[in-house]
Amino acid sequence: MAEIATIARPYADALFKAAGADAAGTAVWLDELAAIASNEQLRQFADSPKASSEQVFGVITGVLKTSLPTPAQNFLRIVIENGRLAALPEIAEQFRALKNAQQGSSDAVVHSAFEMDGAALADLSGVLEKRFGRKLNLKVELQPDLIGGVRVVVGDEVLDTSVKARLEQMKVALTA
Repeated sequence: MAEIATIARPYADALFKAAGADAAGTAVWLDELAAIASNEQLRQFADSPKASSEQVFGVITGVLKTSLPTPAQNFLRIVIENGRLAALPEIAEQFRALKNAQQGSSDAVVHSAFEMDGAALADLSGVLEKRFGRKLNLKVELQPDLIGGVRVVVGDEVLDTSVKARLEQMKVALTA
């Protein structure tokens, strides 16, 4: 895994410098490309000696929901031609880290047992930003086995207020 991180770093740095003020817009299309590049069948196709760079480019752009701007097309062509398609998810992750460092924010994943509406998410965001002391970019993932409550992961910090975690704590207390 360290090898892919090492490969991805110069791409992420160069892309971050090239993006300049449009880092947020770049992150959107880069995340979409990373999601597509994480498909195992696509990577097998790209690694095939019979597939040309243009064919791989055509397959990826054909799957995209939106059209890529010219800088994104150029970036994707370079990644494909250099055989670094497998590193694209790591490039996106390192790019996000650079963008967040510049903005003074962090990515946070909120695991919830139930779907959250906009108002509840906004309230939760305010509470979490005070708790963690920085601006958070929230992403909600459903996890029904939590029973209720939320589990928030910000980098290596975890805040678990789920019913499942409380039941586990009670179990440990009762069996100790």
